[in-house]
Amino acid sequence: MINVTLKGGVVRQFEEGITPIEIAKSIGAGLAKSVCAATVDNKECDLRTSLKSDCELSLLTFDDEYGKWAFRHTCSHILAQAVKRLFPNTKLAIGPAIDNGFYYDFDTETVFTAEVLEKIEEEMRKIVKEDITLERFTMSRSEALDFFKNADEPYKVELIEDLPEGEEISFYKQGEFTDLCAGAHLMSTGSVKAFKLTSATGAYWRGDSKRKMLQRVYGTAFPKASMLEEHLTALEEAKKRDHNKLGRELELFTTSDLIGQGLPIMLPKGARMIQLLQRFVEDEEQRRGWQLTKTPFMAKSDLYKVSGHWDHYKDGMFVLGDEEKDDEVFALRPMTCPFQYQAYLNRSRSYRDLPLRYNETSTLFRNEASGEMHGLIRVRQFTISEGHLMCTPEQLEDEFRGCLELAIYMLKTLGLYEDVSYRFSQWDPKDREKYIGTDEQWDEAQGIMGKILDNLEIPYKIGIGEAAFYGPKLDIQIKNVHGKEDTLITIQVDQMLAEKFGMEYVDKDGTKKNPYIIHRTSIGCYERTLALLIEKYAGAFPLWLAPVQVKLLPIADRHLEFANQVKEKLEAVGMRVELDDRNEKIGYKIREARMQRVPYMLVIGDNEVADGTLSVRSRKEGDLGAVAVDKFIADALVEINTKAR
Repeated sequence: MINVTLKGGVVRQFEEGITPIEIAKSIGAGLAKSVCAATVDNKECDLRTSLKSDCELSLLTFDDEYGKWAFRHTCSHILAQAVKRLFPNTKLAIGPAIDNGFYYDFDTETVFTAEVLEKIEEEMRKIVKEDITLERFTMSRSEALDFFKNADEPYKVELIEDLPEGEEISFYKQGEFTDLCAGAHLMSTGSVKAFKLTSATGAYWRGDSKRKMLQRVYGTAFPKASMLEEHLTALEEAKKRDHNKLGRELELFTTSDLIGQGLPIMLPKGARMIQLLQRFVEDEEQRRGWQLTKTPFMAKSDLYKVSGHWDHYKDGMFVLGDEEKDDEVFALRPMTCPFQYQAYLNRSRSYRDLPLRYNETSTLFRNEASGEMHGLIRVRQFTISEGHLMCTPEQLEDEFRGCLELAIYMLKTLGLYEDVSYRFSQWDPKDREKYIGTDEQWDEAQGIMGKILDNLEIPYKIGIGEAAFYGPKLDIQIKNVHGKEDTLITIQVDQMLAEKFGMEYVDKDGTKKNPYIIHRTSIGCYERTLALLIEKYAGAFPLWLAPVQVKLLPIADRHLEFANQVKEKLEAVGMRVELDDRNEKIGYKIREARMQRVPYMLVIGDNEVADGTLSVRSRKEGDLGAVAVDKFIADALVEINTKAR
């Protein structure tokens, strides 16, 4: 017998070899019906796992993150089974669960149109109705290779070939369908009551643009139809907020095929918002002791070879020239750090010079894969609030805290603070070629950073393999309206590049030492931040950030003289104003201003001209009635200067 500790600390005895699903059944039929996966001693596992010794068991439902993952992973297998039934010559690639759903990649001649997706959904419903039991089993690596070679599944064969020799590989079988899979699954297909295929798109095999383009089918799944309906309603709302659609409608940015993918054009309103953000950031950074630099957009390959970017990041750079033909080869900069190091090396440094904080509004260039491009969120040319801080070991924690406090201040001011999460991005020692430095250096750097994050009580998750090639980092993560997560702000600890560049300072004891370096952004990439702000506010920006703050709406031509006087007064205090002097009805002008999400609409008619007032309509508060011009200006300036939301 073994002792199993359940929820609430209750300990029960069971026979050795019992599984989590059997324990769930012993507790109650309702739990057995709703349980999706389990954790044993805090390790995620399948419901079919045999328990061999005393342990702590948590039974996970759809309400738990890993429970959702198992539920939706099962639905991805149902999708694959349906596709194989309908289109037997299809080759299967991968099909994981993701945030808010799942996907599966297929290699097939059939184009997955909306009509085809409907047929696949119908076949999936049949599979669910059949209530097919899922069976888990294992094979050796060689047996697995033979199995999928015989099944003519080349993508599965490639995945298995990447696994080490002697590896035991798990499979899940449901009826005639068998898939390679390590993760947990439900007990049967009948548990997936509500699902929807949401889209089909292209995706390169393994994300490599040099490999074959596959078809990726996205979907989502829930245990109840009402939950699915609620989710689909939220998706419709997300489409309305999608910055790629809304930003174009509001004339913030556009793109041109003649210019190229991932190279957006900021239109006057969007450019104004970027300018406002940059001024805000640079002023705040100066207030906190950062010194502005301005460095070149390109450099010789020699610079990137010293930093290690040439060896570790060259594929992501735009290279100008041919190493085999040209004496000098240049590359557009993908980051600013090696440039700012040259500013540090401009003269000798003492411990008295540290900490030394360099900031820069940096235009950067990265050769992102075409399939990764998305509006303003992922582009090939972008501007970033970049900074590099050189300090002594004793100063490291306080300076890291200062960088984090700056980032949090920015997030709170913009209204994004509640939407972020934190990831402690660490190296993957199994992928040694990806990183510079020794194991000891990485252990030291991650140990120091982990201690700092714990001291600051940052609620982070760990991301293995997400570190920069030269050091660990804290990534401040955020999701767009479609649930896709990206990094917004990064703070990195680096103890390696200073030595590579010969950056030194003379310490109190007269010895020369290499400074620690903190790489950081304060607001991240301006284009990405603007995209997130468009989605956060659905284009209805706070007054201080709105590209047009006030719209003057004269009712008739006889009111234009007074309207122009008001416009001059508003502009004199720095407000951004537009005057709608068209010969249109006032109702039409108001509706159009609302569509443009203008914070304040000032209607001017006979009464307003006679009294020297404004009829104020607030986007947030509605009709505020007649307000004296000076009173409106004073109140608006308070709202702007406090950056009220």
